[in-house]
Amino acid sequence: MATTEAVEPVLAQPAGPGAAPTGTERGHRLGARIVTSVVTHVVLILGLLMSIFPFYWLVVMSTNKTADIFGYPPRLTFGPELWTNVRHVVQNVDLLGALGNTVIVSTACAVLVMFFDSLAAFTFAKYHFPFQRTLFGLLLVTFMIPGQLSLVPNFVIMAHLGWIGTLQALIVPGAANAFGIFLLRQLAEGAIPDELLEAARIDGAGFFRTYFSIGIPMLRGGLAFLGIFTFIGAWNDYVWPLVVLVNPGRQTLQVALSQLNSLYNTDYGMVMAGALISVVPLVGVFLIGSRHFIANIAAGALKG
Repeated sequence: MATTEAVEPVLAQPAGPGAAPTGTERGHRLGARIVTSVVTHVVLILGLLMSIFPFYWLVVMSTNKTADIFGYPPRLTFGPELWTNVRHVVQNVDLLGALGNTVIVSTACAVLVMFFDSLAAFTFAKYHFPFQRTLFGLLLVTFMIPGQLSLVPNFVIMAHLGWIGTLQALIVPGAANAFGIFLLRQLAEGAIPDELLEAARIDGAGFFRTYFSIGIPMLRGGLAFLGIFTFIGAWNDYVWPLVVLVNPGRQTLQVALSQLNSLYNTDYGMVMAGALISVVPLVGVFLIGSRHFIANIAAGALKG
């Protein structure tokens, strides 16, 4: 007699850790990646629009009259009044003189800060001398002191030097700062190999030769950031120039533009046109200087 044997069903075994994903799993992973990518791009686009809108609104207001700015619904398109508002700015303040003073002060402060801060940072990071840690700690303490507390002492010093009302009163106090020294010191500790400095010493290079030949090129990205940061800070500074520049012919741009605000009647189209004139050079400086530290960051990422 023929015997019949029961055939047991073969159950699918779960895939092990090294098994290839099934079509369903691949579909789920692809869908999750698509959803994540869409959400990420939507968030980035919203953040971009939120960042750009204040600048767009500044341009819109500078091209319209005050009545159009405060109209309802608000006007969100460009108007034809830009050159009229710019002409009113030029008629009410010494725009070219203030712009020239601001360029001189901002450029001088940026160059001096990059030189003195990088010099001090290079010394703190790569050389040993007595009381090194104590001096660096005192430097950090000055970094924590609010700048408003130094207004009166700085004014007294400038008065004793006879610099009240001159651009030296803006340039010299801003020639170095603790933030730049701390920033570049942290960068120099990791970016400049000790072996490279030792090789320079063996070749007979002195301190300044080593600083200019090795320190400056290795700190180029940090210097670019510090230069942009310092230039923008000096360009936008208002309180200290307002206190120390008693000579109307030596006013900086921010102090001059503040005079556009009237007590009883303010032409906001004119004020926004002045603000636009103040912002445009900063955008240009950022676009030019940002290439250096972005390229340095990319080079460091490739090396890593």
